[in-house]
Amino acid sequence: MKLFFATLLLILTAGTALAHNPRVEMQTSQGNIVIELYKDKAPITVENFLHYVNSGYYTGTIFHRVIKDFVVQGGAFDQALDWRKPDDGPIPNEAKNGLTNEPGTIAMAHARDPNSATTQFFFNLESNKHLNHYRDDPGYYGQCVFGKIVKGMDVVQKIADLKTGPGGPFTSDVPATPVVIEKVVLLPDAAPTQLKKPKGKSNDKIKNKPRRHLAGT
Repeated sequence: MKLFFATLLLILTAGTALAHNPRVEMQTSQGNIVIELYKDKAPITVENFLHYVNSGYYTGTIFHRVIKDFVVQGGAFDQALDWRKPDDGPIPNEAKNGLTNEPGTIAMAHARDPNSATTQFFFNLESNKHLNHYRDDPGYYGQCVFGKIVKGMDVVQKIADLKTGPGGPFTSDVPATPVVIEKVVLLPDAAPTQLKKPKGKSNDKIKNKPRRHLAGT
């Protein structure tokens, strides 16, 4: 009987933890995306992201880097691509949290320094194993996954299918039709939805080479 109640308590505790994962809705010019944030796995990263969400920072920014079968990235530039919003400084990289860059996950973009992420994020379109943490080396530290899309993966795929080219300071990968983040809002607490794993190919061809840095530069 003691074992039964102990097991029941463990299940209820786990359920409560899951129910309290915050969710945000990202309203874009291509449709809305709902993201569940894993604050238990990436507390610093989630707190940082929600800080920018609650301050309205992402309103009016665009997805400035779109690479089919790889990533959709945004979180810093305006539509004209001539102004990058100021940020509040970098945060520590939590890529060692056990989460991996699978289809539909959201992760932080950073430059060569693993601890240089600020506001930019990206959605993984495929299983990008080369972006995971492998060892404590700048080239292999990885990108921190801190959440997953629970609704709107079709919107992200639609963005990924847009025609891209040069724009502003970038020589390629900028959508010809700007995809604007109109608003990002924190949603009321809700029970998590059990989702099927999104289908995707494994992008691990360069697993043993330094991975691409995702900072929009």
